[in-house]
Amino acid sequence: MKTVLIVEDEKMIRQGIKTMIMRSGVPIEVIMECNNGETALEILKEQEIDVMFTDIRMPKMDGIELVQKMQECEHIPLTVAISGYDDFSYAVEMLRNGVREYILKPIEREKITEILKKLNAEIESRKEKEENNQKIGYQQMRHLMLSDEISGEEQRTIESQYADHFYTGNYYVCCQNQVKRGELSDDNYIFMKNMNGNDIFIVPSENLSLLLKNELQDGYIGISAAHCGLESIRQAYAESVMMRKKAFVRNKVEAQYGVFQEKIPKGLITEAAKLTEEAARIQRVQLIGTDHTDDLEKSFHQFFYEVKNGRIDEAVFESCMKDFFTEVEKTYQNALETEGELLSECKEIWSENCIDSYEDKVMEFVMQLHEKINSSYDQNKNVQKIKMAVDYIEENYAKDLNMAVVSNYISMNYSLFSYSFKQYTGSNFVNYLKEIRMREAKKLLTETDMKIIEISQAVGYDNEKHFMKIFKATCGVSPTEYRHNAYLSKS
Repeated sequence: MKTVLIVEDEKMIRQGIKTMIMRSGVPIEVIMECNNGETALEILKEQEIDVMFTDIRMPKMDGIELVQKMQECEHIPLTVAISGYDDFSYAVEMLRNGVREYILKPIEREKITEILKKLNAEIESRKEKEENNQKIGYQQMRHLMLSDEISGEEQRTIESQYADHFYTGNYYVCCQNQVKRGELSDDNYIFMKNMNGNDIFIVPSENLSLLLKNELQDGYIGISAAHCGLESIRQAYAESVMMRKKAFVRNKVEAQYGVFQEKIPKGLITEAAKLTEEAARIQRVQLIGTDHTDDLEKSFHQFFYEVKNGRIDEAVFESCMKDFFTEVEKTYQNALETEGELLSECKEIWSENCIDSYEDKVMEFVMQLHEKINSSYDQNKNVQKIKMAVDYIEENYAKDLNMAVVSNYISMNYSLFSYSFKQYTGSNFVNYLKEIRMREAKKLLTETDMKIIEISQAVGYDNEKHFMKIFKATCGVSPTEYRHNAYLSKS
């Protein structure tokens, strides 16, 4: 149990009861004390008490009046009455007001232990029952939100059974894509994991800002309008999912039903609709594996651009993507052996936080497939170009190099170069260039007396501090320490 309250006007007796409770072996988080019924009643109004031991005769308010008035409190503790008088009328009056046990002074430690164990078992049993009822209630609520075939009668039955366990005031439903997190349990909201790939939070209106600040701080949240009553939960859930998709495609931290507004000229919507027509859909598939790499990238970037700006709505966007993957699987079935996992991830359209990260994943898949198909006809040509790139990097690592410079030098599309370079070298461009520069830096540190700033510039870093930071992160020691260690190893 969490909290026990001792109400006794005599300090010595009160402290004696507290000692016996502490030695009872029953786990208790907090033991509180007060010396009269008035103070005890204020405590009961302000916080939840599991068990209360109260004397009957006390100043200001006696135990009988206390147990009578506490019936109006939101949470009524299991109560044990303590009396110095063996008067049956006292016992009857206390029991009439829900007192569970009646014990006489002097109090025996064994009696306190016996009562506490009994009441603790009752509290644990009640808690387990409440948790089971809550789980069942959440399961029914999940069914209520997700089922498309639920009858009106079944809906009304669920609502009537669990309405008393639901929020009485206004609430919101918040929808975020499913992320890795443990089971959440908090009195400030109801959490439901994996609702069709989303995580759902049902939160009282007064706790919404706190939820967004903490559990939902990563953003891209769909929020329903304010609702009241379990009968509105289906509508609130549908609104949250709808707004989650809007937050996704507009790269918005949050989008709330009835608050998020868009005004887009009809002409722009009409123009964007051309990208969703059958001819445009087919073109995006057929461009894969051709020599028109720029056109392939442009067709996808333009499509995603229109979606992000609200000119292609979420439902049409989803339909276009599903059609694309279906056609790709039909058309390029034999070339999809190594792209299966990435394809599966791309088919989960709403699984990313936002459309920017989803677009990156789709383009990675498209360009991998494009390169694989294209390279089956011209593999040797691409390999020769990457070899030229590697030679160029070896000769020019000390210059201001980046992937755009090198891909332009060998006349290869930027995205295709990125993919092909990694396939050939086993490393991305940035890491490959860094490894060469670090190799040369170590050579200069051990074979010359050049200053650190001179070595930094000699291997392509204008900023000495940046060079030192990268060197230490790569080699585990600073350039000076590396040179010192190399000197010691020679001597």
